[in-house]
Amino acid sequence: MRQLVAFLLVLLAGCASAPSTVVPPTELFADASFAPPSGPVDAADLFTLSPEMRDYLHSAGFSNLTRSLGKQQGLLDALYTKGKLKLEYDATYTRTAAETFRDRVGNCMSLVIMTAAFAKALDMPVRYQSVDMESWSRSGDFYLLSGHVNIMLGSRTTMSDILPERVLVVDFLPTPQAETLGSHLLSEDEIVSMFQNNRAAEALVAGQLDDAYWWARAAVTRNPASAMPLNTLAVIYDRHGDKPMAERAYRAALTREPENLTTLRNLEPVLTALGKTGEAQAIARRLASLEPVPPFQFFHQGVAAYKGREYGKARDLFRREVKRAPYNDEFHVWLAATYLQLGDLAGARDELALAVENSTQSEDRKRYSAKLAHLRQLGMR
Repeated sequence: MRQLVAFLLVLLAGCASAPSTVVPPTELFADASFAPPSGPVDAADLFTLSPEMRDYLHSAGFSNLTRSLGKQQGLLDALYTKGKLKLEYDATYTRTAAETFRDRVGNCMSLVIMTAAFAKALDMPVRYQSVDMESWSRSGDFYLLSGHVNIMLGSRTTMSDILPERVLVVDFLPTPQAETLGSHLLSEDEIVSMFQNNRAAEALVAGQLDDAYWWARAAVTRNPASAMPLNTLAVIYDRHGDKPMAERAYRAALTREPENLTTLRNLEPVLTALGKTGEAQAIARRLASLEPVPPFQFFHQGVAAYKGREYGKARDLFRREVKRAPYNDEFHVWLAATYLQLGDLAGARDELALAVENSTQSEDRKRYSAKLAHLRQLGMR
């Protein structure tokens, strides 16, 4: 997220457990403006078990675990106990259940989907939850706002009443926050729409606008009551050069969530480009009152100070950003670089270690780990 600031809501904007009664807004679609997708845009096989998954489900080891520990704990041990599948957390790409099992890697959405697929095969009721947390990251010139989901596994007799003592909550949040955060129930249609929205955002970041459009269209169609996929659709129109359609989609998102900061922030430059200066200025004033210090403000100021060789000032600004977003690996990397410039080798090592710990992408972890190993070697000389 810099000519256009495109804030993409990558998992959750809001959620409701009741089924949507909103009709898909066909007037917001522009199919003729986009080429056909490069591959199927379909979530029909999202929870489908592959032959390899079925073999694992019916293996002696899996059966022994569910028989000795019960279906809930047995399933978790079979999937996530170290030394069995050896799954890794990686937020680069949102996978189907079969893709996650094949690749042995996934983000929280992918892991929830794979867990649900196995649970359904075991005739185990499942419920989905959004967790009350958001985190910002960057990819190229996009700023991505990510939400978080988890899954509840119940016995055959419990889920209608959601008895806490008989429902197991499974969370893949790679931070110590998980148990302290609130959550809200989601329908399976909402989960599917979030998956489709993730795919749209990932295609957009990769520069695949046509694929991004069709995935966002599918997400809006699946859950037209949500502001999230409408915001993504609007960003796609904006990147495609169709500002009137971008404005229309942003305004539709705001009818769902009138104070969605992401959508308001995206709409402002679109209105300016369309010559609607008064409306744009009104939104700017509204944003200033709702969010006086927007995400990444201290970070950008810190980068400017760093490039101006004002390393003490940069350190203080990066520290402020780290304090309010301690799980953003990029902030720790820049703070580490600043400590190096100030001659603080120990501080640089500590920050790089935190970057490794908090990174959600395997390639970034490898890069940070290599830098950290080099710094540790320097410290031993």
